[in-house]
Amino acid sequence: MSSAPLDLRLLSSFLAVVEEGHFGRAAARLFLSPPAVTQHVRRLEADLGATLVDRSASPVVPTPAGVRLTGHARLLLAASNAALDDLAEATRPRAGAAERPLRVGIMGHGSAELTPAAINAYRRARPGVRVEITQLDFTEHVTALTEDRVDVAFVRPGPDDERVSADVLTTEQRIVVVADRSPLAAARLTGATVADIAGLPFFRVPGHTPRPFTDYLYFGDDARRRSTDFAVTPQEVLTGVVTGRAAGSGLKSFARYYAWPGATFVPIIDAPWESSYLAVRADEDNPEVRIFRALTVALARDPGLAAPSGPAAVDGTTHP
Repeated sequence: MSSAPLDLRLLSSFLAVVEEGHFGRAAARLFLSPPAVTQHVRRLEADLGATLVDRSASPVVPTPAGVRLTGHARLLLAASNAALDDLAEATRPRAGAAERPLRVGIMGHGSAELTPAAINAYRRARPGVRVEITQLDFTEHVTALTEDRVDVAFVRPGPDDERVSADVLTTEQRIVVVADRSPLAAARLTGATVADIAGLPFFRVPGHTPRPFTDYLYFGDDARRRSTDFAVTPQEVLTGVVTGRAAGSGLKSFARYYAWPGATFVPIIDAPWESSYLAVRADEDNPEVRIFRALTVALARDPGLAAPSGPAAVDGTTHP
């Protein structure tokens, strides 16, 4: 295998072939001739000493080596495009831009393992930029961005606000969390239905909590009985759960990050799956935000780069 740096042009052609499943369509997408794309893939295979695509298949599919390279190619090309945007931005310097940190907001556990993977990838790509991490509560679904307290935010569900733009990162089954002694705890393996949880004393949230979040929290049914307890963080939810005063809801990955003694997580088998998102201001022009967004979306497209393995720590200091 060659020790020379990977040629981004060759990676671009390879990725187009994998995504299109056809050399001709890949060539049309890249505005190149089919022989040029074919030559690019052959050169990349020669450089790496491995066959990357199975040309006998229809459509063309990546080999095991090609599958592994695909995720890296997406990440490298996304970083390259973001870097070009950053260099273009450098011709329009702004006062204080070099000193400003990238402020990352995280609601709960964010997008599970993808959250620390994205932050660490950004830190490797942009070692000169300081990263500040802020934990967001349930009421800050959009306000942390619109009030300019963070630059990017890992939130759920998708914001319904024209001032915010968001990318889907993960999509998961819904769960509820109840006390071990709750009758519903017996369904932790078989699952429960939305009808089964209608009487749960879900915790309350403040009145200024955005409606998309309350719809998500209560499975779209705001008329059911609620606990008298309020909560705006996962820790407050779980405190209410283990003391038998409230129930909570979330995504399936919640159980990996908040496995408290006394709490049981029950999958809801007939509820629509929900997604976590990376949200940014719609009019954002900070090149660092574009770089972070590109890296995060590239990682989200390749789960192998952020495979679930239990709660993962983010490198460095977390700022409250």
